[in-house]
Amino acid sequence: MPATARPNFTDYFMKIALSVRERANCRGRRVGAVLTLNDRIIATGYNGTPAGIKNCTEGGCYRCDNRDKKFKSGTAYDICICVHAEQNALLSAARFGIAVADATLYTTHQPCFGCAKELLQAKIAKVFFIEEWTHPAEVHDQYRSLLGGFKDGVHKLETVKLPE
Repeated sequence: MPATARPNFTDYFMKIALSVRERANCRGRRVGAVLTLNDRIIATGYNGTPAGIKNCTEGGCYRCDNRDKKFKSGTAYDICICVHAEQNALLSAARFGIAVADATLYTTHQPCFGCAKELLQAKIAKVFFIEEWTHPAEVHDQYRSLLGGFKDGVHKLETVKLPE
């Protein structure tokens, strides 16, 4: 049997984030996130409604249920009851008393404005993502300023080597 090359940590953790997003129950974008510290997974998260609330895919979120009729993509996050993948990863770590300062986040989608603020406040050092988030043009400079606050940067991955 031929030996296969081991993936580097970045590809390895992003592949796990891609698997985690399969649990997402949002009617819009499905996102998965993995928090690591010292190359060890400390928490994962995917987007969807809070535990015990009817899933988004079952009509649990008014915003998501009416996204094509009443709400443009990228708007009305303030009334959406879905918890973002990045938030769920942070909250999972908090629930179990796991420190996240200086951790790295691997997420399938670039953090939105709100998640970027929360990640900075939690002292996440570095972010890797695959898909870009389109932010409103009028806050471009402010969003870029937020992303500049990460100690070790925010990095878009052009390719992730998926298993054959």
